[in-house]
Amino acid sequence: MSYLVPSEFVTKMVDAGESKIFMSTRDTLIRAYMAGAILALAAVFAVTITVQTGSPIFGAILFPVGFSMLYLLGFDLLTGVFVLAPLAWLDKRPGVTINGILRNWGLVFVGNFLGALTVAVMMSIVFTYGFSIEPDAVGKKISRHW
Repeated sequence: MSYLVPSEFVTKMVDAGESKIFMSTRDTLIRAYMAGAILALAAVFAVTITVQTGSPIFGAILFPVGFSMLYLLGFDLLTGVFVLAPLAWLDKRPGVTINGILRNWGLVFVGNFLGALTVAVMMSIVFTYGFSIEPDAVGKKISRHW
């Protein structure tokens, strides 16, 4: 594994923020949609493991796998672009504007939301066998009000 000195690391972060701002709408939405879906699946799997084993630690161990997958696959969560996109503007990169940052944030929000919503709908269908029965223990645990 290569090592980056802190100044190189900062430059890489600013470059990443700039590339996210200039990414096409289609690519941004796809990457954000997949991130929302994978994170929602990780949450469902974590709750499933917790309910089936009766031990929350196993679910807690599984959940970060979703974040690792997001990072390794290069998908975008809104929390990440909140950090990276403004760095390019602060570095005064040419063509980077506040409107570009807000556009990126909006697209990533929509993509994350739609990805997570898709998984939520699919899981509600799965846990109720097409809304024909009451949800099982996992479905009830997920649907509890906070």
